[in-house]
Amino acid sequence: MGCVFQSTKEKRVTKVDWMFSSGEHSKDDYVLYYYANFSVPMGRFRNRVHLVGDISRNDGSLLLQNVEEADQGTYTCEIRLEMESRVFKKTVVLHVLPEEPKELMVNVGDSIQMGCVVQSTEEKRMTKVDWMFSSGKHAKEEIVLHYYPKPNVPVGYTQNWGSFQNRVKLVGNTARNDGSIMLQGVKESDGGSYNCTIHLGNLTFRKTIVLKVNWKEPKTPVTPVVRRPEILGGDQLVIIVGIVCATILLLPVLILIVKRTHRNKSSVTPTALVKSLENTKKAHPEKHVYSSIAICEVIKEEESSEKSEATYMTMHPVWPSQRSAPSNSLENKSAGRIPKTKQAF
Repeated sequence: MGCVFQSTKEKRVTKVDWMFSSGEHSKDDYVLYYYANFSVPMGRFRNRVHLVGDISRNDGSLLLQNVEEADQGTYTCEIRLEMESRVFKKTVVLHVLPEEPKELMVNVGDSIQMGCVVQSTEEKRMTKVDWMFSSGKHAKEEIVLHYYPKPNVPVGYTQNWGSFQNRVKLVGNTARNDGSIMLQGVKESDGGSYNCTIHLGNLTFRKTIVLKVNWKEPKTPVTPVVRRPEILGGDQLVIIVGIVCATILLLPVLILIVKRTHRNKSSVTPTALVKSLENTKKAHPEKHVYSSIAICEVIKEEESSEKSEATYMTMHPVWPSQRSAPSNSLENKSAGRIPKTKQAF
């Protein structure tokens, strides 16, 4: 966080104070104070703040490391010059962004972007960006990318070597101190630690990213096979035409068979009923004879009831055995024998 006092008079800075306030009604806390060539960090900012400005040039800039969420707020810088009653003040509002992941996961063959940005209130352009790679604790570091800005040129000079050649690009905005890179065509051997170093004048900022590579089976593109329509040969055409003709000829025959089957099924029911009646008559002939007689007598009684005189008629049943042998009955009559009759009622 920058704090520079511009003055035409050559006066020496005697004291620098940095204060912090987390809100409107909160109490100010000391962050750091400088006096008599000694800078002293205070409170919870101890071991995290350093006075990095050039005091001889009235520069009391402060560096805050390992920023925490509680560090968000307003920082006030006060500079006092010798033999001066005035106090130069500058206020810096710090907004803390969410922490970027320190470990990244990527699949073999994909691309991955690794960020490296320095937040500064001073209008200082970075002078150099270095990216280094290490596959393990005791492994030798390998150069991934070097960036050197050129004066009056928006794009500087970029170099990369070894296994990262033609696979690494600087994609960050160097005008905003962004040294992010893009690694393309990730290999399994690219897994390890990547160290980013950004130089802002005499200040150096470092960041480490651990990259983990997952093995993924490459997808082989499947090209669809276009099948050409097959031309039927002469034998195949003859077979198809024969099947169609046979179907047309056999269709009327099938219809006639279905109709006859339906008629036979419909005629079975009345024939079966007639046969069942004949069987019952043969089994109990007496019942049918007497029932017919009873019906005749009832009819005759109803007809005779209308008349004044009553007519009586006696009927004798005829047995089936006698029906089958009429000659025997005639012989009995001629012999003068009268057959014995059984009482019907």
